[in-house]
Amino acid sequence: MEKGREHKPHIGIFGRRNFGKSSLINALTGQDVAIVSEQPGTTTDPVKKSIEIPGIGPVILIDTAGIDDIGTLGQLRTEKTKEVMKIIDLAILVLNNNESGNFEDQLMEGFYESGIPCVFVHGKSDLESLNESFRHSITARYQSPLVEFSSVSRSNLEEIITAIRNTMPEKAYRKQSLLGDLVSYGDIVLLITPVDTEAPEGRLILPQVQAIRDILDNECIAVVLKERELDAFLRNSKIKPKLAICDTSVILKANASVPEDIPLTGFSILLARYKGEFESYLKGTPEISRLRNGDRVLLLESCTHHVSCDDIGRTKIPRWMNNFTGKKLQYDVVPGLNHLERPITDYSLVVQCGGCMITRKQLVNRLKPAIDAGIPVTNYGMAIAWMQGVYKRAIRPFVIEGMGEEEI
Repeated sequence: MEKGREHKPHIGIFGRRNFGKSSLINALTGQDVAIVSEQPGTTTDPVKKSIEIPGIGPVILIDTAGIDDIGTLGQLRTEKTKEVMKIIDLAILVLNNNESGNFEDQLMEGFYESGIPCVFVHGKSDLESLNESFRHSITARYQSPLVEFSSVSRSNLEEIITAIRNTMPEKAYRKQSLLGDLVSYGDIVLLITPVDTEAPEGRLILPQVQAIRDILDNECIAVVLKERELDAFLRNSKIKPKLAICDTSVILKANASVPEDIPLTGFSILLARYKGEFESYLKGTPEISRLRNGDRVLLLESCTHHVSCDDIGRTKIPRWMNNFTGKKLQYDVVPGLNHLERPITDYSLVVQCGGCMITRKQLVNRLKPAIDAGIPVTNYGMAIAWMQGVYKRAIRPFVIEGMGEEEI
């Protein structure tokens, strides 16, 4: 289920069939986004809608099929519902009739395992109002708020919004800075951006655009050039940047041209720290040198794109890795947030792209099975830097000051 193109917090609405999930999403959006019917199983595939929540900003609501759906088709629907857990930052679980059973327990177990906070909504309260003893049992057991709601009167809608705002993890919506802790007011940041067959026509790739915006947001100055102009710029301008950032496909050239006393890193490495799991990447990257003949490597792309003959993930990294290790390795590439065709334990290494097209939560959940299984994980940029022999320099801007070279 590829839902990673929206950089907004995702909220999944869960519950049994005909419990009022679609009515709730319609009430929250103020539109008839989801089909409402007395017929159980009306919602088949997850339905999405963006709304604005004061104090949070834009969020994506996802209406899901009933968790108690039956039959072969119902099983497929519930599997899609479970897939939604991998991409959400908050869950809303709709209850009815002052009851909670095995279906809800299974969902809550999944939420806990994925670190997803939950808000309970007791729907259809015009038919049966919320019992206070039931409210107490739910809130005490799960440490989550429970709000009574009727789609007929749309009562307590503001209370639901307040519960969402109070429960949503701040890191899901609070904008962080890519490099705010690395630069100060007025600093010059040099961006080395190759324009090759993978570059989109007439524009820059997203990580480069994000870096430029972040530099401007931090009241700094961005100097953007191609790698071919790098030497002439440094020689003729006499400018000494505070930081240089390059596409890791040209990091070897940048390493040779940028003076050693200027910190140098890659766009993908910058995203690796920004998106999370950086510590796991630091541990996993050196495992590239320990790969053996026949090992299988998983390359995870965060988006679906046109594949060029010089594609970084499908062509360049496998070629570099084969040459660097001298081993005969096998590679699988999985785009977007698609299912893996093999068990994660079949792999000796997982290489994740920068993740510019997905949220931090989606990236963390994408890598969680590998990390839990003890499989080394790394990132496109960090893997390339390791294989090009410039890894220590590329991660040095982010490691703890005073850490010895042998510890990096």
